Formats: sequence, C-alpha cells, structure tokens
Amino acid sequence: MFADHRGHYLSGVRDALSLVIYPLQYAVNLPTRASHWISDNLRSRVELSARLEAARQRELLVEAQLEKFEQLKAENERLRALLHSSIKVADRVLVAELMAVDMDPYSRRIVLNKGRHHGVVSGQSLIDARGVMGQVIHAGPISSTALLITDPNHAMPVQINRSGYRTVAVGSGVANRLTLSHVPNNADIQVGDLVTTSGLGQRFPAGYPVGRVRGIERDSSRPFARIVVTPSARLGRNREVLLLIPTESEPASKAVPAAESAS
Repeated sequence: MFADHRGHYLSGVRDALSLVIYPLQYAVNLPTRASHWISDNLRSRVELSARLEAARQRELLVEAQLEKFEQLKAENERLRALLHSSIKVADRVLVAELMAVDMDPYSRRIVLNKGRHHGVVSGQSLIDARGVMGQVIHAGPISSTALLITDPNHAMPVQINRSGYRTVAVGSGVANRLTLSHVPNNADIQVGDLVTTSGLGQRFPAGYPVGRVRGIERDSSRPFARIVVTPSARLGRNREVLLLIPTESEPASKAVPAAESAS
C-alpha cells in the first residue's frame, strides 16, 4: 500500500477492477433507479391527469357562461325590439313575461307574471314587436290570463291596409291562422294584403299590424269568401310581451266573444 501510495503502481489494477465491478454496481442500483423512474413517471401522469381534468372543468364553465351570454344577448335583442315597438304605439307600456301556456289544443291562452298589483286590467291589449297578440281576460293580484287572437273565442275589428276595407278577424284555434268573417266575394282584398287594427271599439291601437292575407277562396255558390290570415306576432315564440296601459280617455274594455264582436 505504501509503494502504491508513493508510486501508484496499482492504478492499472484498480482501473481494471472498476471496469469489472461497474456492471455489478449498475445491476445493484438498477432497481432503485427503476423505482425512481416509475415514481417520477406516475407522478407526472397524475399531475397531467389532474391538469386535464381541471382544464375540462374550466372548459365546461366557459361553455356554460357562453350559453348564458347568448341567452342574455337574445333577451336583450327581444327587449330592444319591444322598446322600439312601445315607442311606436304608446308612451305607457308594461313589459310582462310568460309564466304558462294553456295546453288545450283548441285554446290559445297564456299566463303572465303581471296582475292588478302592477296595473293590469281586464281587456288590456297585448302586443309584441311585430303585431297584436291578444288581450287580457282576467287580472289576478300578481298574475293575469290573456286570450290570444288565434283563440276561437277571440274576435277583433280590423281593416285592409291597402284598400281600407273593414271587417272582423276571428281566431281559428290554430296557432298561425286567423279568418276574416262575413267578407263578400267581391270585396277588395288580395293575397299579401296587410291587415291592421281599425281602432274601432278602442280595444287595440289603430293601425297596428295583425297579419297578412295568406289565402282567399271565392265560391259563387256561397255569399262570403273564405279568407285566411297569418298573424304578424310571434304568438308561439315570445317570452316577453307588452301590455298597453290605456289612458283615462281610452279605458280598457273587457274581452268579447267572437260571435258578439262579429255581429
């Protein structure tokens, strides 16, 4: 050892022994290194899975927020349209939301979230941004029931915008159809004519859109023509509506059945 310390005579032997021992050392350390590699790999996979799950949750949250924003955008557009409509017809209006729809296939009634407490009265006109929808037939304390213009028990005085011919529009019980009652075959009415409120009876503001003539059947064997009108209002798709608040000089009248209005 002294000679090796002084002259490094055994350095070659040590190098040779290190070459022989290295594989043994590597084999002995291999399980430990493998366990460390597996542990690090599993930890990375767990962290990656956690990050992916957090990203999925954030994505779902963002998608839900985007859906909410789209709903708010659509609601804002509807309210803007109603506001523009209210400027055209009256200064005093009340915005109401639909609470329920009558499920009777032959009835066209809706329930609104405004009642007498909010100033709603029976006979009050109901419109949307495109046309007349109906009128209130019952006003409760905090809610009210409205009869749509397509209900078979509803009738309203109207006129043809082009010719000025006055008649009565009666509900058919079908969601998108009105009929003009007791119109002679020679009446000046054409397909595509705009039908508006006449203002008679002071139930609806004069000149407000009701619908357009969709079809005319004239039969010489019958005294009256069969005229079908498509409503202008979005009767089956509205969520918000306008209630026109009548002035003191124009009190709201109660809803009248079709037979009485047509007489």
